[in-house]
Amino acid sequence: MASQAQRTPAAPSALLPRPAAIANWLLLMAALVFLMVVVGGITRLTESGLSMVRWEPISGAIPPLNEQDWQAEFEAYRASPEYRQVNAGMSLAQFKEIFFWEYLHRLLGRGIGLAFAIPLAWFALKRAIPAGYGWRLSVLLLLGGLQGAIGWWMVASGLVDRPEVSHIRLAVHLMLALLIFALLIWTALDLLRLERNADARPVKLPVAAAWLLSLLGLQIMFGAYVAGLDAGYAFNSWPKMGEEWFPSATPMLQPLLVNLADNPIVVQFIHRWLALLVAAACFVLARIAWGGGVRAPALLMIGAVIVQIVLGIATLLTGVELAVAVAHQGMAALLIATVIATAHPLGAKRPA
Repeated sequence: MASQAQRTPAAPSALLPRPAAIANWLLLMAALVFLMVVVGGITRLTESGLSMVRWEPISGAIPPLNEQDWQAEFEAYRASPEYRQVNAGMSLAQFKEIFFWEYLHRLLGRGIGLAFAIPLAWFALKRAIPAGYGWRLSVLLLLGGLQGAIGWWMVASGLVDRPEVSHIRLAVHLMLALLIFALLIWTALDLLRLERNADARPVKLPVAAAWLLSLLGLQIMFGAYVAGLDAGYAFNSWPKMGEEWFPSATPMLQPLLVNLADNPIVVQFIHRWLALLVAAACFVLARIAWGGGVRAPALLMIGAVIVQIVLGIATLLTGVELAVAVAHQGMAALLIATVIATAHPLGAKRPA
């Protein structure tokens, strides 16, 4: 006679935690956020961000479908400061070109929101989320919603008097996108570790990685300032800015601290040389990781920071050529990914 334990059916797999499935989904979401960052860069560099002058979270997902719709959208744009002060006389065909990138950027945002919220609800319904991870996934969902609101807050800054989005708001928008990107990857790596070992706990960020990511976040902020102020056009030479390391004739704003955010020449100068501090911090983390046996990710990180610096120099020397500048922004996200890929296994090796 079979024992009671043998006769008891196993719990349905749908009701068991599924860390690997959730991790793979989060990595897919990170790939979509990366695509969003790249399209956002194209939108900024093609001056397309102010082409849609209304925020319609639901109905705005449907593009103009006929000539009447296009004319209505164009008329709304013609009432904006950007059309009146910058693009007066623009044709409908030209408007459609800039509308495309902003529409695609917003459509991707909506798609990412649905691609996160619907599977999250399904995993929760199936009780597939491991203990301790529900709040982390909920925070990611809230950050995604906040990112959409910040996106409109950014666009709205260019629809009042000056046809330029606030570079401060642009920096907030980009930095939050990359924070979400990093958190998606880190959480996915925690879940993959949990799949391999049911007793594994979330990994803590190593101190060297925390310093590196802080410097990298600061560099990304100044990169957003450069983009928002069109500071990349100020000097297209390297390593010097023209004939000097720092142009002595630079007009300075008052109070002096304002120059760190609002002076295009100062902002470009800081962005140039802060890159070397980021590179140095990458080499420090790589050395620690190498000694800890985390070698392949460390090499990828070093390769990524070198490529990123080369792309930054190329962006200057080409006069902010679109493809190069977009590659530079996308590479920033990939550099973050390599830092996370290095820091996570290194943190996992530390004693609990």
